[in-house]
Amino acid sequence: MTKTKLTRRQFLKRSGATATLMTAAVSGGGSLMPARASINGLPDGFYVPAEEEPHERTFMQWPVNRTVHPDRWFLADLQQTIADIANTIAEFEPVVMLMSKEHLPAASRLLSDPVEVWDIPTDDLWCRDAGPLFVINDNGGLAISGIQFNGWGGKQVHGNDGEIAARVAHRLGLEIYPSGLFGEPGGVEWDGDGTLLAHESCWVNDNRNALPKAEIENRLLSAYGAEKMIWAPGVPGYDITDDHIDALARFIRPGEVIIQVPYPKDDDIFSVSARKTLSILRSATDARGRPVKISEIPSPDRTRVTSDDFVASYVNYYVCNGAVVCAQFGDPETDHEAATTLKALYPGREVIALNVDPLGETGGGIHCATQQQPKTV
Repeated sequence: MTKTKLTRRQFLKRSGATATLMTAAVSGGGSLMPARASINGLPDGFYVPAEEEPHERTFMQWPVNRTVHPDRWFLADLQQTIADIANTIAEFEPVVMLMSKEHLPAASRLLSDPVEVWDIPTDDLWCRDAGPLFVINDNGGLAISGIQFNGWGGKQVHGNDGEIAARVAHRLGLEIYPSGLFGEPGGVEWDGDGTLLAHESCWVNDNRNALPKAEIENRLLSAYGAEKMIWAPGVPGYDITDDHIDALARFIRPGEVIIQVPYPKDDDIFSVSARKTLSILRSATDARGRPVKISEIPSPDRTRVTSDDFVASYVNYYVCNGAVVCAQFGDPETDHEAATTLKALYPGREVIALNVDPLGETGGGIHCATQQQPKTV
């Protein structure tokens, strides 16, 4: 059966969202574009730890919204893929799948026993963006830094997803400290040691924040407990995320970044942007004054899915306790090289490569579908 779906890179082309943001109210939540975000800021000493630090658990979201995914066959493929990722991570650390309880009977047939389900309604699967951004301090404190999800600038219904962070906070009895920003943690990379990396296109953008760049930077640094921002331009208006950094470049550890480089023949707008980001990183220093060390990884050349909109990102991996869960795309040479590179960069962790093509068809990957809760002392 032919699958008809709307990829995250096709969304703007078909919806006209580059010209007009959706403002209609959605079931289960407020408007798609809240007028403003409150500001509270993190208390002194709180910060977002690096992803490679120990986790208490991983959060994920069960995709169900038929407005977002009208093709039920493709939605079933997405749900199977999310279950595969959750079942893999659950071999290394606890996993909580967020979903309305009405979906549990069907989901339980796909999820392994270790995966816990919390009755928190969802729309889509992108927990990196809609899920809670946890912060800790050195005294064992745990809280949530409030970056408000607004459907990637009002481009997708998010009546449930826009409430996920608050509902998780309520269940855990945690305080939320609003940053005064709209946006998504998938749009910023952090090293846990004072440095952030982001594309301006998904932050300095009126569909999220009608604020001066300097003010957005200050609020982002405050939201992460960080000290220095490395900006690259990015690409506004060509995909639903406005070019999230986590599909291109990731911090491996403080002072070190891995970036997926395009081939010389690639001249699309995202490849051009990637080269600009790489150039900026080559001359950048981090919050401690260290030149950024860069590891490059190639893009796959022969993927199972050949659509121009397919996102084949090796760097959109997830680091959990004892493992790195990454994607493979059907190109034997680059799949092997990616796994080998990650094994070298993350010694002592098992590298597990999964076929997650349905995520690439919708414009994301494994990192986009996960959000970690750090372990506290």
